[in-house]
Amino acid sequence: MSTTISQPAATVTAAPGSPVSLDADAVVIGVIEGEDGPRLAQGAAEIGDALGGELLRTLVVLGATGKAEEVTKLPSGGRIRAPLITAVGLGQQTGQENSFRGREAVRRAAGAAVRALMATTANHRDKLRIGLSLPVRDSADAADIALGALLGRYEFGRYRTQRHAAAAELTVLFGDDAGIERARVIAEAVQLARDLVNTAPADLTPPDLAAEAQRVAQACGLGVEVLGVDELTEQGYGGILGVGQGSVNPPRLVRLEYSHPAAERTIVFAGKGITFDSGGLSLKPAASMEIMKSDMGGAAAVLAAMQAIAALRPAARIVGYLPLAENMPGGRAQRPSDVLTIYGGKTVEVLNTDAEGRLVLADVLTRCADDEPALIVDVATLTGSQLIALGDRISAVMANDDSFREAVVDAAGRAGEAMWPMPLPSELRKSLDSSVADLANVGPDKNAGMLVGGTFLREFVPSGVRWAHIDIAGPAFNEGEAYGYTPKGGTGAATRTLIQIAEDVADGLL
Repeated sequence: MSTTISQPAATVTAAPGSPVSLDADAVVIGVIEGEDGPRLAQGAAEIGDALGGELLRTLVVLGATGKAEEVTKLPSGGRIRAPLITAVGLGQQTGQENSFRGREAVRRAAGAAVRALMATTANHRDKLRIGLSLPVRDSADAADIALGALLGRYEFGRYRTQRHAAAAELTVLFGDDAGIERARVIAEAVQLARDLVNTAPADLTPPDLAAEAQRVAQACGLGVEVLGVDELTEQGYGGILGVGQGSVNPPRLVRLEYSHPAAERTIVFAGKGITFDSGGLSLKPAASMEIMKSDMGGAAAVLAAMQAIAALRPAARIVGYLPLAENMPGGRAQRPSDVLTIYGGKTVEVLNTDAEGRLVLADVLTRCADDEPALIVDVATLTGSQLIALGDRISAVMANDDSFREAVVDAAGRAGEAMWPMPLPSELRKSLDSSVADLANVGPDKNAGMLVGGTFLREFVPSGVRWAHIDIAGPAFNEGEAYGYTPKGGTGAATRTLIQIAEDVADGLL
């Protein structure tokens, strides 16, 4: 597989200068939605003065309200150096601008503005220079602006023959280099995850994704081990082998490792990596397969997070597992009522071959006991029930420890990802009883499918280890229109949360 980053280069720098004199093609400013009409946000005053106090009135005439992510463009008329002024709505000011929600509003505003500028202007030039004069109180704000802008810049162009996308040169006014650099590292990780999810499944089979993991590991100094069919068979990875046996593209298991010299604790990240999910013999309806290239979104998030962790160097030991398989209805495919032996010896009756992600994760959840982890986090596009419960923008978090579940949700909020805590009621375990094996992969009751999936996974978590399961089935792939810094297609969901968890462990917060 070739290098995955698909878009032309995007650079981001910090600058202390004035938005009036900035040498750029466009300057982005913020507008706040007020009870009595819009008002200019911090960073826009100098431009307002340069336009003789007419900027806000002109924006109102053009229909600007300050509503979140609303974009309004107007020519500067030579009053400032940049020929174009782009005003983006920040929404209502609540007095909690430093809250998770407030910081996310700034990220989304930066992304919406850059995305709008790239969409309408980039086809006509090789490089677009954008200055961002949005509210900055500290380095964290500047990093948020840079991150939102870089993520909004994203475009997947691997398969396009006509599209000409410009490079982007982004300048964050009043920022600092350290915050900007961290934003760049995280943005590149999210872009990697998005590229992988967007890649056609014919071009990203399990061996392809394993090769990409090896490329990333070599590039950033991670330890890497890849198991093929022979090793998986010899060592007893029955879940991965069972799911992958119906495909001509053989399964793989990738193990990545990052270790800081001062590390005192080990975290395991495990990401479901079904490179295409037809449902197997329990075949999905045709329409339900259209986005099933995204069923490796968990593996993409883990790989991408490991890339960023290697650059950010938190004082922790992080092990990442990518169980990779293609779930196809071939002549050798597993059948409903087959019994698999998971790594470590526990048996599972497969009643529905479309409940396959939990089978590959069961192998690695058991296997990671050898790493002696203090914490385990798995990420998976596990259940359609997640969409029913929380929609396509909020991921679900389940855990075997309430405080850890809350800590993961908190980390997600600080990283800018929406997640919601969900229970794992003990009574659901009985629904997974099997008459022939240790447990079944699904229960007879179709209700609470998301929680049943988490309950199944809990059976394979090493004893005494705190574990959390993040179901990203909806948020991993945006089927609707782009919004904020989120494009249509692969989103990179959970990548930032995993990075934040690693940093929280290093900082003693977990």
